[in-house]
Amino acid sequence: MKKEWVKDYFTFTKKERTGIIVLVILVLILLFIPYLFPYLKKRPKHNNAEFENEIAKLKQLKIDSSQAHNLVRRTNNDDNDNDGQVDYYQPKKRNDEENRRGELFAFDPNTATGAEWKRLGIKDKTIQTIQNYLSKGGRFRKPGDLYKVYGLKEEDVTRMIPYVAIKSETVSETFKETPSIVYENKKAKSFSVQIEINTADTNTLIVLPGIGSKLSQRIINFRDKLGGFYSVEQVGETFALPDSTFQKIKPNLICNTSLLKKININTADLNILKAHPYIRYALANVIIQYRNEHGNYNSVDDLRKISMMTDELFRKISPYLTIENE
Repeated sequence: MKKEWVKDYFTFTKKERTGIIVLVILVLILLFIPYLFPYLKKRPKHNNAEFENEIAKLKQLKIDSSQAHNLVRRTNNDDNDNDGQVDYYQPKKRNDEENRRGELFAFDPNTATGAEWKRLGIKDKTIQTIQNYLSKGGRFRKPGDLYKVYGLKEEDVTRMIPYVAIKSETVSETFKETPSIVYENKKAKSFSVQIEINTADTNTLIVLPGIGSKLSQRIINFRDKLGGFYSVEQVGETFALPDSTFQKIKPNLICNTSLLKKININTADLNILKAHPYIRYALANVIIQYRNEHGNYNSVDDLRKISMMTDELFRKISPYLTIENE
């Protein structure tokens, strides 16, 4: 019984055998089709003639790449040479008047004519702005007022300020006590102003040759952090102030040391001491630690007992220190 069941299960009719054979053939065809693609697909024929012709044309028109953006092609037939080659030429340079920065000479901005402003290298539109301001009763009371003119570049003002000669005008209200001080620069060779550096504001400092709004603000910021200048030489330590510029303005600076703000080393905390540009954290911490261990300082000279205190450092910081309550 069991043998007959197995025999019946594995016995196929003619149609079934035919179907199996066809199915196997189809499977084999499907498996081998991917391998037949390279042979069935016809490769297109490439014609390189047109490509080679384009390359040849490009070689004929090849120009030095470093000058290509400055070359302009002439399209008029009259501009072609006899050999049929296309000419190239460099465009004309800009008008010298456009590139010229202007001529420097002594002038009074309150009386300067349009021609004089133009001679200084100022644009027509800016000249019109200045003349409109003056026609409405405006007046330049100090050289630094030029920075307020709309359209006048800061670099142009900085360049012109040493040549400004305003007649009978005081430099700043800072000098109310000495009204005889007048900005005189008729020959653009001398600068007679004397500026007290511990009271001057930005408007006062920018009248100095080579000092613009940024440098004047940096000088004042450095002064405020120090607590005032005790020497004109300290101005030269201002960040980004060129030494050549400092040497020019140095003869025009004076220093009132009575205006210095001092720090009481017996009461000041770490934050106050370390904020000073000459002291910083390391020295401030040692000063506090020494005070905590030995008690209050009897004099500023006691700081010399600190191991890290050098003579040079003591000379720099001592003018800003005190033991007295102020």
